[in-house]
Amino acid sequence: MEKSYLKLFENNKAWAQNQINKNPDFFNQLANGQSPEYLWIGCSDSRVPANEITGTLPGEIFVHRNIANMVVHSDMNMLSVLSYAVEILKVKHIIVCGHYGCGGVIAAMGNKQYGLIDNWLRHIKDVYRYHYPELDSIADETQRARRFVELNVIEQVHDLGKTSIVQNAWNNNQPLHIHGWAYDIKDGIIKDLGATFTGMQDLHAVYHLDKQSPTVEK
Repeated sequence: MEKSYLKLFENNKAWAQNQINKNPDFFNQLANGQSPEYLWIGCSDSRVPANEITGTLPGEIFVHRNIANMVVHSDMNMLSVLSYAVEILKVKHIIVCGHYGCGGVIAAMGNKQYGLIDNWLRHIKDVYRYHYPELDSIADETQRARRFVELNVIEQVHDLGKTSIVQNAWNNNQPLHIHGWAYDIKDGIIKDLGATFTGMQDLHAVYHLDKQSPTVEK
């Protein structure tokens, strides 16, 4: 039986010892709890680890990852992470970070069947449909895919703003910014797409929800 996974235990021991060498109190500090300032919604791609590409330590970023960094309103996993990050941890920034060369985005551009994942890809295809005049006008397929990655991220920023979780935070004057970024695996650089929402004014009025009424105990 292949036992290449065993090296992960050795890597873990070496990593833990290295952290202790740099800061003997490192794990004691982590064990006392977390208070991250950021929620990262990224792609599951193994080449895009949130902490490493942002130069942050464990405890600094709360992370949710799925194929093509999607914000799907029926995804209870994503909504639970969002709720905990915003309502309990009180993060100040939510970052949606896509990446160029994303396999999910590229798959959504085509018509091949992949099985169960087709249900997920359909959400990405919807983004293409929203923006098909611009995307279809890009002749180079690689450049079209890169732009699709960007537009997908921007749509997810909008979709976060549509949630009652985010809107309730804004209505309660909780400082919360949503950002859209794209990471380039070829050079390791993150691009700010200029899609930043800081309050209800950045969201189309049709999506505005009335302020939540306080719960009255009987």
